[in-house]
Amino acid sequence: MEMDSHILLQLNMAMPYGKYRGRRLIELPEPYLVWMARQGFPAGKLGQALALAHEIKVNGLEQMLLPLLNGRAP
Repeated sequence: MEMDSHILLQLNMAMPYGKYRGRRLIELPEPYLVWMARQGFPAGKLGQALALAHEIKVNGLEQMLLPLLNGRAP
């Protein structure tokens, strides 16, 4: 998967539909992202950002990125 340099910023994007509508992608619960990975992520930038959020969560990297996504340097 080729990464767009702005993909990390898309993790701040609000989920546009479903149970977690309005929640930032990085804040989606890991079990939901795992379920979505099994179902197949949607096409396009949303799917790419959801796949990245999934990888970040399952590898325990969320705490490292939150300061960057919240606009605070660690």
